Amino acid sequence: MANNPQVPDYELEDTIELTTAEQVRAISDPLRTTILQMLHERAATVTELAAAVKRPKSTVAHHVNVLADAGLLRVVRTRRVRAIDERYYGRAARMFYVGLGRGSADGGDLPQDFNDFEVAAKESVAAYDAGQLRSFIRHARIPEERAKEFWAKVEQVIHEFDRLPRAGDTTYGFTVGLYPTTDYPTLPPRADEEG
Repeated sequence: MANNPQVPDYELEDTIELTTAEQVRAISDPLRTTILQMLHERAATVTELAAAVKRPKSTVAHHVNVLADAGLLRVVRTRRVRAIDERYYGRAARMFYVGLGRGSADGGDLPQDFNDFEVAAKESVAAYDAGQLRSFIRHARIPEERAKEFWAKVEQVIHEFDRLPRAGDTTYGFTVGLYPTTDYPTLPPRADEEG
């Protein structure tokens, strides 16, 4: 695979907050998420995307249209091929996010995005079986403000990962999450702390 020093090969926003139900539904499909991920590397035509995901061109065109209608994809350039303009699609932003606890711009509730951990669990089985899965889980009792501060640091690493040049032969998945859990056991106060 050739080294691509500028990832991707077109201009795009850094982040876009998804504020409509249409946008959240658009990214809530695993095939559309795969299309968005591939476009981190470079702009591509529907034909190229269809070949990459091994799906019919009409199916991929439908999903590209859903993403474009939601403002998540756009045509970044065209090329004339036998009297037809071939469109190259790119992402509107490096990262899309759904604000926690926020309603949609039209006043309704936003639908849930799909669970990234569910997708990662399925994708990581072969790596786990081959002894190539790097993962950990930790728990900490901290105030919500500290959780927000920690997540801001994690977002920096996510952005760094998104900007890596696509120069290797292996695609790596990178999944992170921060979530409250109510059923994790905690120690009682130390005997010398009790009043």
